[in-house]
Amino acid sequence: MASFAKPENALKRAEELINVGQKQDALQTLHDLFTSRRHRAWQKALERSMFKYIELCVDLRRGRYAKDGLIQYRIICQQVNVSSLEEVIKHFMHLSTERAEQARSQAQALEEALDVEDLEADKRPEDLMLSYVSGEKGKDRSDRELVTPWFKFLWETYRTVLEILRNNSKLEALYAMTAHRAFQFCKQYKRTTEFRRLCEIIRNHLANLNKYRDQRDRPDLSTPESLQLYLDTRFEQLKVATELELWQEAFRSIEDIHGLMCMVKKTPKSSLMAVYYAKLTEIFWISGSHLYHAYAWFKLFLLQKSFNKNLSQKDLQLIASSVVLAALSVTPYDHTHGASHLDQENEKERNLRMANLIGFNLESKLESKEVLSRSSLLSELVTKGVMSCVIQEVKDIYHLLEHEFFPLDLASKVQPLLTKISKCGGKLSSAPSVPEVQLSQYVPSLEKLTTLRLLQQVSKVYQTMKIESLSRMIPFFDFSVVEKISVDAVKHNFVALKVDHMKGVVIFGNMGLESEILRDHLTILAENLNKARAMIYPPARNASKLGELLPSLAEVVDKEHKKLLARKSIIEKRKEEEERKLLERERLEESRRIELQKITEEAERKRLASEYEERKNERIRREIEERELAEAQALLQEAAQRIKWKGKKPVMEGEKLTKQSVMELTLSEQLRERQEMEKKLQKLAKTMDYLERAKREEAAPLVEAAYQQRLVEERDLHEREQQQEIELSRLRHDTELKEKERLARIKNNKEIFQERVVSRRQEEFSRLRTEREERISQILQSRRQERERMRKLKFYLSLEEERQIKLREQEEARKLEEAERQRKEQAERKAKLDEIAEKQRQRERELEEKERLRREALLGRSTEVSLKPSEPPAVAHPLESGSAIPAIAAAAAAAPTPGKYVPKFMRRGERTESSGQAPPPEPDRWGSSRQDDRTSQPPGDRWRSDDRRPPGGSSFGGGSRSASTWSSSRIPARGSER
Repeated sequence: MASFAKPENALKRAEELINVGQKQDALQTLHDLFTSRRHRAWQKALERSMFKYIELCVDLRRGRYAKDGLIQYRIICQQVNVSSLEEVIKHFMHLSTERAEQARSQAQALEEALDVEDLEADKRPEDLMLSYVSGEKGKDRSDRELVTPWFKFLWETYRTVLEILRNNSKLEALYAMTAHRAFQFCKQYKRTTEFRRLCEIIRNHLANLNKYRDQRDRPDLSTPESLQLYLDTRFEQLKVATELELWQEAFRSIEDIHGLMCMVKKTPKSSLMAVYYAKLTEIFWISGSHLYHAYAWFKLFLLQKSFNKNLSQKDLQLIASSVVLAALSVTPYDHTHGASHLDQENEKERNLRMANLIGFNLESKLESKEVLSRSSLLSELVTKGVMSCVIQEVKDIYHLLEHEFFPLDLASKVQPLLTKISKCGGKLSSAPSVPEVQLSQYVPSLEKLTTLRLLQQVSKVYQTMKIESLSRMIPFFDFSVVEKISVDAVKHNFVALKVDHMKGVVIFGNMGLESEILRDHLTILAENLNKARAMIYPPARNASKLGELLPSLAEVVDKEHKKLLARKSIIEKRKEEEERKLLERERLEESRRIELQKITEEAERKRLASEYEERKNERIRREIEERELAEAQALLQEAAQRIKWKGKKPVMEGEKLTKQSVMELTLSEQLRERQEMEKKLQKLAKTMDYLERAKREEAAPLVEAAYQQRLVEERDLHEREQQQEIELSRLRHDTELKEKERLARIKNNKEIFQERVVSRRQEEFSRLRTEREERISQILQSRRQERERMRKLKFYLSLEEERQIKLREQEEARKLEEAERQRKEQAERKAKLDEIAEKQRQRERELEEKERLRREALLGRSTEVSLKPSEPPAVAHPLESGSAIPAIAAAAAAAPTPGKYVPKFMRRGERTESSGQAPPPEPDRWGSSRQDDRTSQPPGDRWRSDDRRPPGGSSFGGGSRSASTWSSSRIPARGSER
């Protein structure tokens, strides 16, 4: 492609190529324009070219070309016009989205349209074979042909834009908008795989942003605007992940948000935090982590109660009831009972990790030694006043399951409460960020908890119980389910029981001493007896006790006061001693710290120097490896354009990716493709052969039977149609005979009228033919005369042109002769003038020599004497042709006429004479004066003055004309020669 001097030329050339249908060449032209990096001055023209370039990339689905062009345009616009880059990227995404939607609508239209010509015909053989070979339906094929390429291109568009904008602080909003649109794309079309990749891309961008902190245009996460954009992106990612039910990716999004907040040490808005905890509740409930689910609901309740001022009482009751029921849904035993030390450590680390996620930035985090547990959560619910906000049914369930002891009718009392709770729930009107609250989801867990509590309480009362009785006491489950629940409880040491199916009984075992078994019963009995005794015998008043204590109170106060004073003095002394020791210790520690700081600084300086050298060497080595890897990748991409890889494109390790390995891989892939193609063709040929043979074998008897039936039907049809035709012909014949008899009466009149019309038309035809012949003859005559006139005119014009040419030739010959004659005359005149000038110069030298001798003789006299204006020179010469020129020149120099121009060399001669010194010789003085005077005299007068004036004429008679004036009349001859 040729390079253009201006972007306008490249854009014009691209439009011309588009108009003739060569979009690929137009795209290559604009691609060469943007990759040349020579046109950064024409910003507006580049922007128009970029818009056209993007449109071509979208039309041809060239994602790689679009990426290269956008990267180069970003380099151009980064520091000059970032808004132009933003507009180009928005246009790029808009076009890609629009084309994808158009492809999707076309696929839907094809699906809905009836693409069958004959509704009664069977499937065509080619359609049948295509369905057997491909195994696809019509919709799948249309989607694969129309929709899938555009969806791929749209996905590549989002990836390209995110890659270009990832480290651009000026386009953070556009980066966030692109991420949101990519999330919506994945959500709208259920693209779970692309959503995972998108989350990983954004996660890597943030990791690289933290890794390379010395980049020039790196976004600053400490600013509120940037932090808000990144948080909005992560929360949108979290919402889409939960809507697509990608719970693992949703939990990773939660970790991303938590890491981002820990990185910048700032708390997000309360609305975002509500979404954060609401999604945590969903994730933990889906994963079966009921304890973490309850803690997340508890944090969400505290957040809504503290920051949501518009929260209604009904919504508050629903949230508080969800918190309590979620806490009750946690199994009441420890799952780590009997586990190994390693499992316990892993569980502790997991609890700490979840505690960091749940207690994130609202209150002080849980201590590392404290473990999240059901009992601590329930006690915290009571202390925080959550129980006062719940509905009455939830309160009753809490008291029945946690504080009451009803081993026989616990389930019967809980069951109606669960029925009422299952009907509670709905959307929250005053908390839009919280999802829909449905208390019915906790009913299965509460039924399981009721079963466990009943088993626990029955095991404390009974040693043996029939299975039928136990089943009647637990109406929620069958006994098989109760047995599974009890096995899990026994495993974790919650209850001790055995099931004997042969005897049909449940045997409850001893988990401790008998006194421990009866302890709860005795404690409850003692509490009830104390209450009864207090009601029968109320305690004495406090006034009597106070009167008994007053006499000894003064002595006790005095003793306590003395003890306090003694203790205070001891404490003061100890404080002074401790302060002295502390100062001494601080002095020693300060000296050690200073020494250690010096050693550390020196070591740090050495370490930084060594790290700098290592980084430098590593960078050089990495650049070399990247260059080699890029060459190998280029070869691999070039091979990939020619070869269709089977499945996923092979990815080789960095140390193995060399040119030789790429060439070997390409050759092996080509050989494999050729072999696979041959196998496919053989298999397809065999399949088609089998299908065609089977189809013909099955169709042969059917075709023969259909043929025989068709013969019989066509014979009957032919006979019926022939009979009908005979009857119709007879009827037509009779009708036409009647019509002939009716029309026979007017036959003579028709012939008379026909003759009359024919004769009239014959006359009219003869007249028109005569007129036409006359008109044609006139036209021919006029054309003949016109041709004759044109021939004469052309002849006269050619004669005149020849005469003009001859005249021009004669004139040119005459001018050449005249120029030659003038040249000869000028040469002769020049020779004469040169001879005269030589004689004048000789005479002037003689005069100067005589003048010099005369001045030497007059040295004793005054040098101030000068000649008078009318005084002739000392030596007189006869008047010849040019003999008196020096004398006249000297007289003119001695006494110039006022107001008349005096040449420069004469003024210099005058100054020389006035000073008493001889002027220096001036060989070119005459020539220069002639040149000056020649320019001021008309050409015609110059020739007349030379030709008509005699050599010794009256030019010198008046004495007013100088030698320079006389010599100027001869100079034009030299000038004309030139």
